[in-house]
Amino acid sequence: MKKMVLGGLCAVLLSAVSTLAQAETIRIANHGQAGIDAMKSTVERIEKKYGVTVEVIEYPAPDKDYLTKLLTELGAGNAPDLFSIPTTAAVADMVEAGYLAPVTKEFKAWDGYANLYDVAKELAVSPDGETYVMPFMLGIQEIYYRKDVLEKAGISTEQPKTWRELLDRAAEIKQKTGAYGLLFPAGVSWGSGAFDEGFQHLLVGSKTPQLVDADGKLDLNGEGIKDVFNVYKELIDKDLMPTQPLLGPEPWVVPKYQMFPAGKLVATTCGSWCYIFDWGRESKNPIPDVTKVVGTWTVPGQSSGQYVLANLAAPWAVNSKSANTELAIKALMEIGSIETQVSYAARIGNIPASKDAADNAEFQKLTELVPIHAAAGNGVFLKQASGFGTVSEGVARATEALLRKETDAAGAQKILVDYVKETLGDDMVK
Repeated sequence: MKKMVLGGLCAVLLSAVSTLAQAETIRIANHGQAGIDAMKSTVERIEKKYGVTVEVIEYPAPDKDYLTKLLTELGAGNAPDLFSIPTTAAVADMVEAGYLAPVTKEFKAWDGYANLYDVAKELAVSPDGETYVMPFMLGIQEIYYRKDVLEKAGISTEQPKTWRELLDRAAEIKQKTGAYGLLFPAGVSWGSGAFDEGFQHLLVGSKTPQLVDADGKLDLNGEGIKDVFNVYKELIDKDLMPTQPLLGPEPWVVPKYQMFPAGKLVATTCGSWCYIFDWGRESKNPIPDVTKVVGTWTVPGQSSGQYVLANLAAPWAVNSKSANTELAIKALMEIGSIETQVSYAARIGNIPASKDAADNAEFQKLTELVPIHAAAGNGVFLKQASGFGTVSEGVARATEALLRKETDAAGAQKILVDYVKETLGDDMVK
């Protein structure tokens, strides 16, 4: 009998020890070697500060495959405690699904909160007024152009003030150089980039500058949306942007990494990372003196205004079903540190969301990013809502039809509206 009691007590003790061990382990999902390397010092700091073991689980890359895996694991209740979200458009949908733990209180009490750019704070707030993510990095996007090519051809490098001026400049480039004048990412193969790196650049300066109305419905029938699709149609119909590469796999490779460095594509949307990784010192096909020969334009509005688009760059969040939510939230705040921001800036090329990153000696070494960091204070953005992921897919499908010359702007808008209605229901669309 004593042996049985002793055996039972040992089993209970072992169970308690096992539970304690699980509670002291934080599982983090990450993907891509650059992202894993960027988090290395943060992982070590979390382990030392809180006496825990951080298990880094490598999910597949690229972003689309990572997100598919993450959503599958979240749906099954098997997802890690902490994870990054590769596109801002997915955040509202994940909140709606109940996958993310709210962190509003802890985020506002965090000692780094006051020094964040306002646009980062605003982007982090979900439609319900709560914050669920750490907005530690910003994607700052503009139009990048080959200043050297334009100057050689006698074409103005002045900032275009309207869509018409931008399109006319693209036409002049094609006429005088034979090169493609402008690229906005488009098509199904480009995935969420068709929306994140293309469509929304024009949308914010259109007659429909936001997609979410006061009731949270998606305003997809606005005149501005058709006007944006008309910009794509003109670029495609007049052969001002390369279309064939966009219909194949990895559609960014030929135009961004081959044609732009060769001067066969003269202007394209891109982000801060492009100066380092697409065409700079970390590129496989670098442009010599890239910051001197590649300039930037803000994205002009339809009739006026200049727009620097800001997105949250892969914000981090806590699994609402984490075994130790309190500890996971503490770890989340560590991810927001200046050290982590600068580490990501160096390896990924996005912009630190904290203003005081400018005072960091390591960040100052990233000379390509310092001026863009200062411009983050003028960033604009689209308000998020549940269903943005579906809108993003709808835009990819609509622009695919334009690339294939299967429809006009009104037809592209119908493709977008019909897809969102079929996926989310008629009552989600205004």
